[in-house]
Amino acid sequence: MEFVAIVAVFALVQYILFGSLVGKARGKFGVNGPAVTGHPVFERYFRVQMNTLELLVALLPGLWLFAHYVSPAWAAILGTVYLVGRFEYLRSYVADPAKRSLGFGLSMLPILALLLGALIGAVSALLRG
Repeated sequence: MEFVAIVAVFALVQYILFGSLVGKARGKFGVNGPAVTGHPVFERYFRVQMNTLELLVALLPGLWLFAHYVSPAWAAILGTVYLVGRFEYLRSYVADPAKRSLGFGLSMLPILALLLGALIGAVSALLRG
């Protein structure tokens, strides 16, 4: 379970890093808070951060539930794919939002696998009694 905890911490640190990139973009492009619109590149950084927050709501419980009911090792592997996907999403979305598909897929597919596996694992455990 230690690897699962490490991946969970990395996911949170990644989110904080993305938030700091939003702060840098605010300064670079002159978008003063509380505004969340302005320069298009700033808006891309902001959307990456917000999309990452939206996915964390599903990733973290899915990661822990999958680790509990299915496999901590596979949970950590799937979580690592998510992390790589988020960095790819950041890179591609900031450069050209139309090219974000790979990063989004590498983020969303592991989450779906974690949630589906956790559900199957929990139902199986319930039926075994």
